[in-house]
Amino acid sequence: MSIKQWPEAERPREKLIQQGAHMLSDAELLAIFLRTGTQGVSAVELARRVLHQFGGLRALLSATRDEFCQGFGLGDAKYTQLQAVLEMSKRHLQEQLTRDTIFNSAEAVRTYLATQLRHSQREIFAVLFLDTQHRLIRYQELFMGTIDSAAVYPREVVKAALTHNAAAVILAHNHPSGVSEPSQADINITERIRKALDLIDVRLLDHFIVGDSRPLSLAERGHI
Repeated sequence: MSIKQWPEAERPREKLIQQGAHMLSDAELLAIFLRTGTQGVSAVELARRVLHQFGGLRALLSATRDEFCQGFGLGDAKYTQLQAVLEMSKRHLQEQLTRDTIFNSAEAVRTYLATQLRHSQREIFAVLFLDTQHRLIRYQELFMGTIDSAAVYPREVVKAALTHNAAAVILAHNHPSGVSEPSQADINITERIRKALDLIDVRLLDHFIVGDSRPLSLAERGHI
């Protein structure tokens, strides 16, 4: 039975319009993106097979072009569409942070950082540079490492803060393992960067660790 023959309340598009996107499962959301299935396979069933093949939505979104195109019913057209959707989402969130103060958009900061960093298979250390009103001046990925670690140099953070004339910064890095808990090394580098920034009168507001769950704040943990 094709999706058009399903009861209206069970069709992904109609369900989204009537109940909101948050009410849809991963497979239903992906089915809307895919738009069509293949011969004898509905878009929803195709979405379920793809998610099973990749092991979930996160793995699908972080797949390389070659990995993505090996998926059942996928190809370059779907890959480019997906990358465009992801980039639009990032730019939308960045515009919000540029317009609003960080203190008024704490959850937007978390969402933005998760969008930027969660799906990377390598560890990335990034910085949000903020003006005196704590609005976003620039998001910059300063260091990239292996899947286990990233070499982070406080002097480079200081140099970038001066270049952008920042009044405050927020640090962020991802744990490709998906575990958000900070290591002792994370805590140590945060303190080293805080001391370096103090010398140029730039305030370190927070350091977020991005994993599978809600980004973890070191400030909330009392480490800043």
